[in-house]
Amino acid sequence: MTKLSLTTTLPYVNAEPHIGFALEIIQADVMARWHRQQGDEVFFNTGTDEHGLKIYRAAQAAGQDPQVYVDENAAKFDRLRQALNLSYDSFLRTTDPKHIAAAQEFWRRCAAAGDIYKKAYVIKYCVGCELEKTNSELDENSRCQIHPNLELETIDEENYFFRFSKYRKPLLDIYEQRPDFVVPGYRLKEVRNFVQQGPEDFSISRLKDKLPWGVPVPDDTEHVMYVWFDALINYVSALGWPNEKYAAWWPSTQFAGKDNLRQQAAMWQAMLLSAGLEPSKQIVIHGFITSGGQKISKSLGNVVDPSSLTERYGTDALRYYLLRQVSPFEDSDFTIERFEAAYTSDLANSLGNLVSRVTNMLEKYVSGSFDKNTVFVDASRSDGVTRNTSQYKFDAALAIIWAMIADANKRIDDVAPWTLAAKGQLDKLKEFLNDLASRVLNIAELLTPYLPETSMKIQQVFVEPVKKAEPLFPRLDESRLKE
Repeated sequence: MTKLSLTTTLPYVNAEPHIGFALEIIQADVMARWHRQQGDEVFFNTGTDEHGLKIYRAAQAAGQDPQVYVDENAAKFDRLRQALNLSYDSFLRTTDPKHIAAAQEFWRRCAAAGDIYKKAYVIKYCVGCELEKTNSELDENSRCQIHPNLELETIDEENYFFRFSKYRKPLLDIYEQRPDFVVPGYRLKEVRNFVQQGPEDFSISRLKDKLPWGVPVPDDTEHVMYVWFDALINYVSALGWPNEKYAAWWPSTQFAGKDNLRQQAAMWQAMLLSAGLEPSKQIVIHGFITSGGQKISKSLGNVVDPSSLTERYGTDALRYYLLRQVSPFEDSDFTIERFEAAYTSDLANSLGNLVSRVTNMLEKYVSGSFDKNTVFVDASRSDGVTRNTSQYKFDAALAIIWAMIADANKRIDDVAPWTLAAKGQLDKLKEFLNDLASRVLNIAELLTPYLPETSMKIQQVFVEPVKKAEPLFPRLDESRLKE
């Protein structure tokens, strides 16, 4: 049995959860469930990022104390556990006292390594990204390419800096020695090119009189930690660091969006090296979910609410769409029309129809009995599902499972078991139905990490005596969806 830990990034709590983060946390959940299915011991972390300028301003705009504001909004993200059927073990909030203590200890260790110093500076700053922006990162209107609706701000003050430039060679060595450090591979090339150009030291504090909402800098009451320095430390504070027991779970595999590549695969790794910790195990990068080619994001105001989708169509319908119809690594467009088309074709007409047909025939022809010793395992396809899942190719894994579903439906059409019943060929009929039941259970087992609720329903219905199953995915034209 292997021990491993998985973590998402921590979303800001300045707006409602959106479908882009749902993609990330569902991908991480699949891997957590899949590893548990393989017999591994898993620690799965997520949570909320609750400090920084945009959180502070959002609280002010709402007329609330920042702590009250983040308490209310963090609860909305924790409710995704039920809405998306998530299996995480830890929900870390960066306002948790244990995290704050860990962040301060991390700061002290980086300072002891000689990697923290003070200097005055002037920068262009995007509040949406909570990041400094160079001219090369701006669009033709001199705005952030990720948040073009926000005007850049100028920061002119004395801050603490992290000696990022010191870690150019150590980072390049990691990338060279571990070609799978960032998935997909072309993202590793991107971060390698960034580091090769020479990383510049970055600010890790803000003046408290301008931004009072942050983790206090040790031994300096005038500064709070810059939100990115504080937030990244959650990956180890969630494991109990600096308690030595954290080492049983570290290093972790981290899931992140493509706009977090530099922070996760370069800045954070340099910080780990500075504090004397091992680099992360792996960084898995996904693309954006877009609408009409435009990124879906809170700041752009085109958010798709995952909870409203699961309330209307069911949790596994959304999980299926995000895992099968959305690329694991590239940007993908979301429309309700595509979502409903996939629901109807793949879930209602394909998987749902198969389970209904098989359970109906078992009840009708053999009184709901079948031989549980008939074990069909499509070894080559099961191996393909395992291989693709291990490589985070969720769409490819599900494509294989749906090919198995299509084959089972075709076998029913080709054999026409109702004709066997009409001819009185009951032995052949029973043998065929045993085979079908075994195939469906094989499919259900493979679906366990992906569509856990559906997998459980299938396995529960195939308990003798089998009765015709209620539709797993009610057809949209039957008005059986929740209003």
